[in-house]
Amino acid sequence: MKADPKGVLTGTHELTGNEACAEGAFAAGCRFLGLYPIVPSVEISERYLERAPEIGATFIQMEDEVSALAAVLGASWTGKRSMTVTSGSGLSLMMEHLGLGIMLETPCVIVDVQSMGPGLGLPTRASQGDVMQARWGSHGDYEVIALAPSSPQEMFDYTIKAFNFSERYRIPAVVLSDAYIARLKEKVVIPAANKIELEPRRYYNGAPGTYLPYKRDKDYVPRMVDIGKGYRFHVTGLTHDDRGYPIMFEECQEYNVHPLMWKIRKYVDDIVEFQESQIDDADVVVVAYGVTARAAHSAVEKARAAGVKAGVLKLTTVWPFPEKRIATLAKKAKAFVVPEMNFGQIVSEVERCSYGEANVFFVAHGDTGIEDPENILSAIQEASRTQKVQSGVVEYRGA
Repeated sequence: MKADPKGVLTGTHELTGNEACAEGAFAAGCRFLGLYPIVPSVEISERYLERAPEIGATFIQMEDEVSALAAVLGASWTGKRSMTVTSGSGLSLMMEHLGLGIMLETPCVIVDVQSMGPGLGLPTRASQGDVMQARWGSHGDYEVIALAPSSPQEMFDYTIKAFNFSERYRIPAVVLSDAYIARLKEKVVIPAANKIELEPRRYYNGAPGTYLPYKRDKDYVPRMVDIGKGYRFHVTGLTHDDRGYPIMFEECQEYNVHPLMWKIRKYVDDIVEFQESQIDDADVVVVAYGVTARAAHSAVEKARAAGVKAGVLKLTTVWPFPEKRIATLAKKAKAFVVPEMNFGQIVSEVERCSYGEANVFFVAHGDTGIEDPENILSAIQEASRTQKVQSGVVEYRGA
């Protein structure tokens, strides 16, 4: 499937991360944005609203974040590629409908421009404090797909990726941006519409009377139809059968929920994406994501100049987590260094997946802005000097 060329930009443009996100959504075919405005994501909605008339898109501001995601789920069932944008406190309010969207297997995209919390916190400052919330924020058993861009270009690219993942696996997909990337302005290259590959929605093509909205294909993903096209179906967040009718016993719960897990877990190798730099001979591997990856690359270059063999594993998909790659690298490298703009989230996953084979150093940076590459460099140097594998995570706070 190719992008609809109507009104979609092409060429090279100077865009902020938030502007690039809106353009990525348009390029991905998103024609519905439902939201409640909140900084630092509000520029996405402003760009979307400004360009919606020429694109042929719909914009709706709801009374709160709870109803915003509900509107997005409903729009998706009418055949619209749909998105909402928010920040940390708004994401918290969306958790109930995130769980509903997962149970209804509704494709859509949630863009979370992270800022400092908890509560309303410091909404103008960047953070990476919502990573675990994106994975575990709703109740029950489920899987998610979440991506972490580190530039305006990646905001454009990863927004498209998120829509493709959401359609392929019938799942709400999350883009974890932050306040720094939101406002950073850089060159963004937008390919011609016919060069942008989009995942088509998989529709049921049989007779209306034979449609079962939760009858799964071999890859566990059911086919969809659009509301109003003559098909009868029922959507419910309760445990249900293939028709969508509530069936309230444990066997049906297992019949429902296991495929929600399998359709991600059995295809995790097709979903997980990461980028590696100078990994082959690295004694110390810096695991970074989002804006912190920019500082990580700078620190690794300085470490190499000082004679320390270091490399970067940059996460594209934060969830699912690249467990296999971390486990493999743990057998080769002496240590991992994990810088984050929080007080410890992804570092716990790195430590878990290392299985005690390598030291794990954490560079905490939760409340003072963008990470200084010198702090990461110091942690790399200390990690390279530490010979004995220690239990647990070593928190490095600098000199």
